[in-house]
Amino acid sequence: MKLSELITEIKEGRKDEALIELYGAEDLAAQQERYISVIQKTIDLFSDQEGCIFSAPGRTEVGGNHTDHQLGRVLAAGINLDTIAAVIPTDDNKIRLASRGFSIKPVDISDLSIDINEKNTTESLIRGVCAGLNERGYKVGGFMAYSESDVIAGGGMSSSAAFEVLLGTIESGLYNNFAVSAEDIAKIGQYAENVYFMKASGLMDQMASSVGSFVAIDFFDKDNPVIEKVDFNPADYNVDLILTDVRASHADLSDEYSAIPTEMKGVAKILGETVLSRCTVDQLMANVAKIRENLGDRAFLRAYHFLKETVRAREEAEALREKDINRFFRLVRESGQSSWMYLQNICPPGSRKEQPVAVGLMLSDAVLGEEGAYRVHGGGFAGTIQAFVPKEKTEAYIKAMESAFGEGACYILRIRSKGGTQVM
Repeated sequence: MKLSELITEIKEGRKDEALIELYGAEDLAAQQERYISVIQKTIDLFSDQEGCIFSAPGRTEVGGNHTDHQLGRVLAAGINLDTIAAVIPTDDNKIRLASRGFSIKPVDISDLSIDINEKNTTESLIRGVCAGLNERGYKVGGFMAYSESDVIAGGGMSSSAAFEVLLGTIESGLYNNFAVSAEDIAKIGQYAENVYFMKASGLMDQMASSVGSFVAIDFFDKDNPVIEKVDFNPADYNVDLILTDVRASHADLSDEYSAIPTEMKGVAKILGETVLSRCTVDQLMANVAKIRENLGDRAFLRAYHFLKETVRAREEAEALREKDINRFFRLVRESGQSSWMYLQNICPPGSRKEQPVAVGLMLSDAVLGEEGAYRVHGGGFAGTIQAFVPKEKTEAYIKAMESAFGEGACYILRIRSKGGTQVM
């Protein structure tokens, strides 16, 4: 179908069902306008040709703060904030991708070798995803596309993972008849980020985006993570899932983020293992003096956080399956307290004047107390606060948070049932 014909079908309401499934009826009009805009920009850039629309969601981490890189357990979900692209297949083995806010050079995927000059670029992710597909025996091909994202960059919702999953889903749909599994697309996205983009990352972000829905993931077997969907919709409990962007910069925090897995792996090594998921609390306690002497106190505390948090993520999933919402909220609050006390990813070291994540947690405590739950979201130090807010307190909660961080800082999220997908 030509892209102009897709615009007509959207205007006539013939694509409403697909849009409502991803975004909810309340956002239908806004999404119709958004999709029409993206398609029209694609036509303006590449002319009116046969094409289709793909989407990949951002993700929210609910349990397992900084556990995936140690092959622990997480609880995560795909959300209604996503990256979409209008795509025109081509036969020239070149990927031409335009995106709002980014200048991206065409990538010739006839050459899938690593280019050191592409380190930390969008081009490296495009080449890396195609290389990962190719290495697994899948076909790759060219396309022209325009994409836009409403996933908050640096907000702990994993905009980069959504982009990687989007690329993998496009290639799966255009050239492999959707034969590439959601799990493989996630692993290929991580591969592209680790090897081609040259940034260390766990697999949670890509897996939650690719699979969608609410999922419990156990990474103990690195090559074959156990993924189980969990039936949970906050709205069923009269609760809103709210993320607040504390509007703090991630600049100059790379060392702080990389120090967390480095210190945890250092503790694992002292305990005779490569990652902490192979260790126990008893082992940790038996080696407290040795760990403190060799790695310092923070490494010991962070390892303790991991060993408790990976169990907590499993217990959170159990609580949701048993529909014990109060137990779930208690565990989420415990997770947040552990991140603050032991993981120590709330305030950058030495930061006295600016501690926005701490302020967000304090305001959450002041409004919610033990009703609902709140915690740091994602990597920490900057980014977002996650909260499960009883609907009767939503207005007061948003008012308190936006009084500190500005209008529009709060996002009421919807859990999305689909991961990476062709929408139309």
